[in-house]
Amino acid sequence: MALNSVNTNSGAMVALQNLNATNRELDTVQSRINTGKKVASAKDNGAVFAIAQGQRATSNALNAVKDSLQRGISVVDVAIAGGESVSDLLSQMKEKALAAADTSLDTASRTALNEDFKALRDQIGKAVSNADFNGANMIKASGTTIAALANADGSSKLTVAAQSLALGGSNVTVTATTSFSTATTAATALGLVNASITNVSAALAKLGTGSKALEAHASFIGKLQDSLDAGVGNLVDADLAKESARLQALQTKQQLGVQALSIANSSASSLLGLFR
Repeated sequence: MALNSVNTNSGAMVALQNLNATNRELDTVQSRINTGKKVASAKDNGAVFAIAQGQRATSNALNAVKDSLQRGISVVDVAIAGGESVSDLLSQMKEKALAAADTSLDTASRTALNEDFKALRDQIGKAVSNADFNGANMIKASGTTIAALANADGSSKLTVAAQSLALGGSNVTVTATTSFSTATTAATALGLVNASITNVSAALAKLGTGSKALEAHASFIGKLQDSLDAGVGNLVDADLAKESARLQALQTKQQLGVQALSIANSSASSLLGLFR
C-alpha cells in the first residue's frame, strides 16, 4: 500500500467495509438463532415469505374444518346413541305385543302388557327429543342434516342426512297412540313394531356410515395440516446446527476484521518517520 496521504487511508476503508459486511452477516445469523427461522420477515426473502404465509393461512383455516368435523361427529354419535335406545325399546315392545297377541291370554294380563307397551312407546319419544348436541338433533321429526366443512376454503361439505325416528314417522311406524286391548289389535301393533325395527336398523346403519366418514375425513385433515406445517418449516426454518457453526466462524472473522482495521489505521503514522 502506498504511503502518500494522511487524508485518504484506502486500507482502512477496505478493512472497515469488510468489517461492516461481517457484522451484517453476524446480525443475520444471530437473528436466525434467536427466531429459529431463516425467513422471519418479508425482507429476508419476499417470495418464500409470501408462499409460507399462504400455507400458514391454509393451515389455520383447517383448524376451523377440524372443529366443524368434530362437532358433526358429536352430533351424529349422539343421534346414534338415541337411535340405539329406540331400537332397544322397540325390541322390548315387540316382546309385549307378541305376548298380548296370544289368544289364550286373559284380559287382565293383556291390560298389564299394554301398560308396559305404552310406557315403552312413550319412552321412545323422550329418547328422540333428548338426542340433542349443541342444539342439533338428527333423529327428531324434521331433524338436522349435518353439513360439515370439508376443505380450507369452505367450498366442499361433508353431509350426513337426518334420520327421523319420531313416533309415527317414516321409520318408526308406531304412533304416539298405538296400543292394544285384544289379541287382534296386539297383532296389528306387533306388525308396526316389526316394521319399525327394520327401519330403525337401516337408519342406524346410515348414521354409522356417516359418522365413520366424518372421522376418516377429520383424520385426513389432521395429517394434511401436519404436512402443511412441515412444508412451511422446510421453507422458513433455520438449520441451527449450521448457523451455530457459522456463528463461530463469523465471530472469529469479526475479531480479525477489528485487528485489520486497527493495523490499517496505524499505518499512516509511519509517514511521520519521513520527517525525522
